Amino acid sequence: MSENENNHPPSSGTPQKPKNKEIPASMRWMRRIKKMFSFFFTSCILMLILAAGFFVYLRTQTLPVTKMLQTSQMYDTHGELIDTFYSGQNRQVVSLKEISPYLINATLAVEDQHFYEHFGVDVKAVARAAVVNVQAMAKVQGAGTITQQLARNLYLNHDRTWSRKIKETVYAVQMEMQLSKDEILANYLNQIYYGHSTYGIETASELFFGKHASELTLAESAMIAGVPKGPRYYSPYYDLKNAMDRQKIVLQTMVRSGFITQAAADAAGKEKLNIQPLTKKKPAAAPYFRDYVRSLATEKLGISEEQFDEGGIRIYTTLDKKAQAIAENTVTKQLADKPDLQAALVAIDPRSGEIKAMVGGRDYSENQFNRALSNTRQPGSAFKPIVYMVALQNGYTPVTQVKSEPTVFTYDEGRQKYTPRNFNDQYINANIDMRQAISKSDNIYAVHTILDVGPAKVIDLARKLGIASPMKPLPSLALGSFPVSPLEMASAFSTIANQGVHQEATAIVRIEDANGKVLYEAKPQAERVLDPAVAYVMTNLMESVFEEGGTGNRVASTIKRPIAGKTGTTDTDAWLVGFTPELTTAVWVGYDKDRDISTVESHLASPIFAEFTEQTLDAIPPKLFPVPEGVNSVYIDPVSGKLSNEDCPNSHLEAFLAGTEPTTYCTGKPAKPASKNDNKNTPKGQNSSWWNDLKRWWND
Repeated sequence: MSENENNHPPSSGTPQKPKNKEIPASMRWMRRIKKMFSFFFTSCILMLILAAGFFVYLRTQTLPVTKMLQTSQMYDTHGELIDTFYSGQNRQVVSLKEISPYLINATLAVEDQHFYEHFGVDVKAVARAAVVNVQAMAKVQGAGTITQQLARNLYLNHDRTWSRKIKETVYAVQMEMQLSKDEILANYLNQIYYGHSTYGIETASELFFGKHASELTLAESAMIAGVPKGPRYYSPYYDLKNAMDRQKIVLQTMVRSGFITQAAADAAGKEKLNIQPLTKKKPAAAPYFRDYVRSLATEKLGISEEQFDEGGIRIYTTLDKKAQAIAENTVTKQLADKPDLQAALVAIDPRSGEIKAMVGGRDYSENQFNRALSNTRQPGSAFKPIVYMVALQNGYTPVTQVKSEPTVFTYDEGRQKYTPRNFNDQYINANIDMRQAISKSDNIYAVHTILDVGPAKVIDLARKLGIASPMKPLPSLALGSFPVSPLEMASAFSTIANQGVHQEATAIVRIEDANGKVLYEAKPQAERVLDPAVAYVMTNLMESVFEEGGTGNRVASTIKRPIAGKTGTTDTDAWLVGFTPELTTAVWVGYDKDRDISTVESHLASPIFAEFTEQTLDAIPPKLFPVPEGVNSVYIDPVSGKLSNEDCPNSHLEAFLAGTEPTTYCTGKPAKPASKNDNKNTPKGQNSSWWNDLKRWWND
């Protein structure tokens, strides 16, 4: 081997690796920082993109379906509250404008001072609460905003879990994106719980201070605003001292928040508060009527039970609370010493068909069965005016005479017999006219009349007058043998009082939802079903029921105004249905079970009717029944039923359908019959009904 081969490197084409140079430590740190910055920057961008996408998603998603339960209310014809309805949550929703600014500021001060600044979550408050809680090693301070509290109350439960807290935060942010601050605050103030089954500031204000939320003073607002923190601890009904101490804290918090001055806080702290006594819910006024309205609304008007109890609807009714109170007190008074005897009363304004009072029994708390609506009781002779109005339309007049004596009637083409009896088998055994038949409630006259004119015609008129209960064309129909309800009888007699125009019986005027939208508005049907002249003649005849010898005469001294009506008595029922131009009232008295009423008990319907009518109309001047066209009034000799003259001294003024009045005189000596306008020319001392009426109506 040569020397050259040993001293020179091989001449291959492979390059030689250079020697490694050491990188300074400072450069290595710079590279790491750049990588970390790049990672965080990229992460932030991604997080921002994700957050933006999440917020866009929240913005497009609707909030969970929820319903704020509200208290429904029922009002009478004057706008006075009858009753409230709620299912667990007593609440009335109001707008922010209907809430005192003091209350709003007090709530913001103690619940969420930065409400109008944050986006649903108060980051500063969260941080501050975290520090305090860590220092105390316990949860001593919360950071929930008003929006978060509302989200929790509306959509979540109160479990103390992280999942619930996260959902609460998400819903709060979503609410802030979809609702205005004022809307959130209004919802919160209407949702929050103030204790004693009371939700929302309006109901709380009425509970604690008996006023609307808009009327709250600073002192009252501070008191109420402190309750939600712990209703069982800070309610003045549970602990007045705690409530007062909490009020002072609220006032000082308002000062620190800049809502009020220290001087205003000091003055409010010294103000004496008129806290209303906490009482159990009073028994509802007109409970039977209230149930009747509920049944109408839910069964006929399409209002669900849920909406009725929880929808915050407003039901405006026809009831007059004053008349209702009189009705309830009168029934209680008259039945005071009759523990098992029941009664029902329905009063209607005949001019409109509006129900003004309804009593369905003597004690709603003991028995909720509404006898005013029950069509299980026979009206007895109270049904007879319907028979007689058909008769007046078919040739009868007030002086048509029938002999009152025991009689066996045949009907159904002679195949059937019917033997009616008068009360206590008392018969005049002589001819009587329609006025006498009505005033003395003669059954022979009534059955003779219905068989003469036809029972089917009587049923047809009864239907037009508003009686829908089952009836059959039998002779006993004239004596009220087919049951009807007091409401039906009141409606029928109201048509007579309204000169033959039938106004549909009405209990509900209008129903509005919580926002004031009209859900239902009554449009009662009015229909002329009877000639006004026929209605007046029957009215005139029924006035004699309260005159001497009439079945209602025992209460004549109580009644100080023109009135017409008819009594009715069966073995188990006592009735009086009557009217003035302004008010029709049907009264029934009896026992619930098969039990006869005594003679004394059969007379109780009349004083209930008389006392209720007079007290209800006490402020209304007495009015005569208006005389329509088609009526002629002449003086009649009651014995012969003919026109009277000076030879017939006991005559009385009688109203007839024009053209049906008598044309002959009681004696052969003619005399010019006096018209209805000639009353002033009546001979002195004449026993005329108009004179007795005037003395009783105007001089009593």
